[in-house]
Amino acid sequence: MTSFRTCLRASVPTMIALGIGFSVLPTAWADDDAADPGPVQVAVAPVQSDDAGAPAVAACQAFGQVLDGASNYYGSFADSFEGSDYSDPAVQSSNEVGRTALRQAAGTAMDASNVPGLQPEIASPMRSWSMGATALLVKMGLRIPGDSLNNTATSMNNNAEQVQEACAAAGTHA
Repeated sequence: MTSFRTCLRASVPTMIALGIGFSVLPTAWADDDAADPGPVQVAVAPVQSDDAGAPAVAACQAFGQVLDGASNYYGSFADSFEGSDYSDPAVQSSNEVGRTALRQAAGTAMDASNVPGLQPEIASPMRSWSMGATALLVKMGLRIPGDSLNNTATSMNNNAEQVQEACAAAGTHA
């Protein structure tokens, strides 16, 4: 009987402390809608080629457009983030726009990598780039700091270089 009372006496302050702790936690983290950055112009038409012998041309062209747009918007985010943190309104705005651009770019790059007849030397690094873009936008959404973002961006740059080299070997450019 006394051990039950001892447990009860010990558990009441613990429950009170937990209740107070949970009451001060934020209920959600969301981006403010105060600074509407406007639409992101990264979307590219779905990759389709009328010429069945030219899947590399269609895929490399789409990837090149996506790469230009994504690098522009991510570059804006990286510039605003340098020397600042996620609480800065400029960083918040460029973070949101950059994530949107990366989301669209990742989807378009994955579509480009799935063009029927595309050589694996082109398709594989495109898929890796798309997965890297997805990882990067998740890290940006979770507000993960610098080194992790830099490592993912470096990996994406390496994949983009592999795509460009493979596209050049196929007689086209990305």
